[in-house]
Amino acid sequence: MKYLHFVFLLLIMTSFHPSNSFAQQKEVKIFAHRGGAYEYDENTMYAFQESYKQGARGFELDIRLTKDKHLVLIHDPSMKRTVGIDRPIEDLTLKEVKERRTLKGNPIPTLEEAVAFFKDKPGLYIEFEMKTQKPEYDEETLKYYCDQVYSKVYKSIPQGSDYVLTSFDKRPLRYLKTNHAEANLVLLKSEGLSEDLMAEANKLDISRIGCRLEGTTRDMVKKARKEGFKITLWPGRNVEDFLLGVMLEPDGLCTDVPVEVMTWVKENAPWITIK
Repeated sequence: MKYLHFVFLLLIMTSFHPSNSFAQQKEVKIFAHRGGAYEYDENTMYAFQESYKQGARGFELDIRLTKDKHLVLIHDPSMKRTVGIDRPIEDLTLKEVKERRTLKGNPIPTLEEAVAFFKDKPGLYIEFEMKTQKPEYDEETLKYYCDQVYSKVYKSIPQGSDYVLTSFDKRPLRYLKTNHAEANLVLLKSEGLSEDLMAEANKLDISRIGCRLEGTTRDMVKKARKEGFKITLWPGRNVEDFLLGVMLEPDGLCTDVPVEVMTWVKENAPWITIK
């Protein structure tokens, strides 16, 4: 019942099919934020494996650099929330990282482990977020980090897949644009889509933007897509966020609850196809 008002709005905003009374068919691409952060142990192989088993074909993960310059998956500047240790992962060697477990008992994976899991699975959309600003990586470290991320991510892309490198930090985006022009880049911004944000992306020569659902309008998404941008929206904490995103008609929707969304759509919204 709690989703009915969103369904009603969605039906109003779409045309009805004359033969079956369902709204006009819509295709929606979703991707599992940190592997499905509200459903599984975020940024772990367990999260990626389980959400994939349940049908997810889009993912997002976060990459940081250890003290001895290995790429591992963790979101926060400190490991306190997910591992229980109030230290940045940048202070630990890979050996020290691998000796620890998350609070839910899972190992912290390397970027190589994640790429190896996905390499034989076609038709994926994956956002690899570069976490370089907190703590802020110096110029030499940043260049090494970008080169390593690029080489490992684009080493083996599954057939029909779209791998993109994303960041709130403009420095890695600028470096990759100059030194690895083949990389698909996304400018992330913690605000709604706007003319100013599109101008910011244009200045970076980046045609993909990831921004917030809040403050984004359907007209602005249409304008951005008309101007050649691809737009993804976040956060997606629940089915309501997903339905709001469907109405805004972006190119993709980030969600912390991919399995809940896919299950709800299957049971309640046959006019929506999850890609």
